Amino acid sequence: MTRRAARSGREEMSDVYDMHIDTDVTVQLSDCNREDAQAVFDVLDSVYALEDMTAPGPAASTAPTPTVWMATFDTAGGRREEARPVPLSAMVGAVLTGGYHAVDEVEKTLAASFDIQSLQSVSGDQETEARLLLASR
Repeated sequence: MTRRAARSGREEMSDVYDMHIDTDVTVQLSDCNREDAQAVFDVLDSVYALEDMTAPGPAASTAPTPTVWMATFDTAGGRREEARPVPLSAMVGAVLTGGYHAVDEVEKTLAASFDIQSLQSVSGDQETEARLLLASR
């Protein structure tokens, strides 16, 4: 393999990697039960490609502990089904982290299924973080 071909391959991989980061949104849900977290993730999974999901394991003690449900969605891929209203048993706290356009897209998708209250937005150089409260419509 020539240096030019090796360099070109790295550049292509870097371009794909950079594009992938811009379309990924990490969604963290808190203050909710497993069923409500699953309902929110199901809405997003019907529109975007699920990249990764982390579910908490069984609690080691009987004391109440905070639970955070986390999944990463690729806004460039997926089935693109139309979002519909979905009931929740209580309000759900959500933190969306990713590229500006991707976070905006996920927020719009969530707004099609839930009532949303925007709590805060923190913007960085290339990423943004949106804090939301989701409720049934």
